[in-house]
Formats: sequence, C-alpha cells, structure tokens
Amino acid sequence: MGQPQQPDEAQAGAAAGRPPLGVGMVGYAFMGAAHSQGWRTVGRVFDLPRRPVLAAVCGRDAGAVRAAADRLGWAAAETDWRALISREDVDVVDICTPGDSHAEIAVAALAAGKHVLCEKPLANTVEEAEAMAEAAQAAAKRGQVAMVGFNYRRVPATSLARKMVAEGRLGALRHVRVTYLQDWLVDREFPLTWRLRKETAGSGALGDLGAHIVDLAQYLAGEPVVGVSALTETFVRERPLLSGSSSGLSAAGGSDRGAVTVDDAALFTGRFASGALASFEATRFATGRKNSLRIELNGENGSLAFDLERLNELSYHDGTEPGTHAGFRRILVTEPDHPYLEAWWPPGHGLGYEHTFTHQARDLVHAIADGAQPLPSFADGLQVQRVLAAVEESAEKNSVYTPIAS
Repeated sequence: MGQPQQPDEAQAGAAAGRPPLGVGMVGYAFMGAAHSQGWRTVGRVFDLPRRPVLAAVCGRDAGAVRAAADRLGWAAAETDWRALISREDVDVVDICTPGDSHAEIAVAALAAGKHVLCEKPLANTVEEAEAMAEAAQAAAKRGQVAMVGFNYRRVPATSLARKMVAEGRLGALRHVRVTYLQDWLVDREFPLTWRLRKETAGSGALGDLGAHIVDLAQYLAGEPVVGVSALTETFVRERPLLSGSSSGLSAAGGSDRGAVTVDDAALFTGRFASGALASFEATRFATGRKNSLRIELNGENGSLAFDLERLNELSYHDGTEPGTHAGFRRILVTEPDHPYLEAWWPPGHGLGYEHTFTHQARDLVHAIADGAQPLPSFADGLQVQRVLAAVEESAEKNSVYTPIAS
C-alpha cells in the first residue's frame, strides 16, 4: 500500500490534465475584490476543465496595486492595462474599472486574442457598447469568448426561477415588477465620487442598479423589454469634492463642492415583447434599505418572487391548485440538484453574495473550455444599454413612451 498523499501532491494530482487559464484583472476596488474571491475559490469548489491562475492585477498606483495583489492573491502587479493584456501568462482579461474605460480595454483585449469578462453596465453609451459587441462578435470567430458580469443571474434561486419560467410553470407572463433600493447617498454630505460623475459612471442609480434589474427581469422573463416610460431625479445636486481616495461605497469629502451630473433615482414602466407589463425602480435614496433587490413575476398559471436579502429562497404560487389550499410557499434553494449547488454544502446550508462571483467564474471557464459563447454576452449587455438609453430619453421628454432601439 502506498503512502498517503501530501497536500502538495494531492493538489498536483488534481491539476493533472487541467491546463492553466491565466487571468489578468484591471481594477482592484469593490468589484475587483469580489471578482478575486470568485477566481480564488472556483477551482477549489468545482471540478473544472481548466485551472484558473491569478496571474496579474492592474491599477494606476504602483504601491496600492502591489498591496492589493498581495491581499487578494494575485501573483503580479501592473500599472498599465496595456502591459497586462500583452502578458503571455494572461488568457482572460477581467475588467473591473469604472465604465468610462470598459470599451477601450475590452476592444484592445479582444484584438490581442484574449477572452474578456467585463463588469456591468457594459459601457457608458450605446455607441461604446455597440463597438464592444462588434469586437466580441469578430473575436468569437477566432474562438474567443466575451461575457458581461451580471452576477445576480448566478444566484441559485434566480437560476431556478429561470428554469421554472422556461418550463411553463407560470404560463403566459402578465406582470414583472422589480425594485433595487439602497440608501448610501441619503447623506447630502457624502462626497462626489466617480459614481456621481457622468463622464466616468455614465449614469447614476440607473446604470449602477437599473442595469442589474433590467438584465434580471429580461433573463427571468426570457424575453426583452421593447419600450419604456420613465422618470429620473437628482435629489442632491452638489456634493463635497472627494478628499483622498474612496473605498467601495465609503469616502471622505473636503470643503469645496462640485456638481452631481447623474441621476439619484430612476422610476420607469415597460412593456415586454409578449405584451407583459413591467415596473422598475432603482434608487440610492431609499432610507434604511442597504441592498434590497426584489423581483416578482405574475403569469396566468402562477407567480414567482425573489428577494436578495433572502437569497437562498424563492416564493412560488401555483395558481392551478384549488383555492382551498393554494397560496405562496417558500422553496429553500439549497438542494444538490438546484443550480450550482452540487459542489457546495448539505441541504439547508445557505450561500451568500460572494458565491455569485464563484459561479460566474465557473460558467466562464466552462465556456472557454467548451468553445461556447457564454451568457450574458456582450450582445446582451448592449441590449441592456439600449434600455437604459431609452429610459434617459423618455425622462428627458416628460416620460413619453420610448421604444427600445434594435
């Protein structure tokens, strides 16, 4: 009988036959930390066809990016994204920067032969998103893949909801109502970070939160929004200029002030291709709400509801049951035959926000290995961008109904 394997031997054995997949990430703040968690974890949880390697992370400040590399688990640090995408040990470029740089980095990375993962929203404008989608389409012919980071698709409960809708459990869809509520801007003295400047963020709550709920609504419904009628508002129009750096949703301001050039809240109704009606609300001024995303779908035969603050659950009503005992019931989404959960814990042991990024990495690795285009694609990201643009156009025109450009 042989000797028991030592940990290094066991890891080497597990990696046998699985070629490395070098990942380079641009940006290392809030989303960079979340993506790093996903890349660090995915190969230790799921049985993957390729082995992700955290090759290099990029940021403008040499000292800060080196510290981030050490903290987040990256082997090397770069201060120029062009140098990162030219590295031979980088196969995938993961873009976690503000929206104003998404298009330039993604198009260059695809032209360099890299696979690309880009955080949402895909771009700051429809024109930028169109260029990115065209570059992704051309790259696909060379065997490259490009995916948008709409991570809420990767919650097991929302993936299960999509499956139930696709199976016809709700019947013909009638209504979708979705809200995404936060309160981190309620304090009018919160400083003017990049998220409050149109030139870097593209839009405010609309792009930051609205992009998520538009994508999630279309994903669950299985069809696109074809027109909207919208209101937007900026409640606090001037804020202290940023003093020093910001971290996540925290920052310090100085005495000078500057103009807020994005929306604080967006409220819009919409129509799906099938004729189903939708309502959307995205705000960073819902006092007391931290990260409250809720979606409900009503169909002729039933309803489904999901709440991010109870992300291991679905609420389901089967409208075909007799009224004497029908009603909404909780589905605890922790079974091993639920989406993604075959690799995690025993039933009843819930997952969290960070696991969505692990699932995102898993799906991308499989797509690369299989030579299949992942979802959501850059074309999906472009369609969301067109909805956001229609919302802005409608709001500028006194809420006139605005069809989505195609």
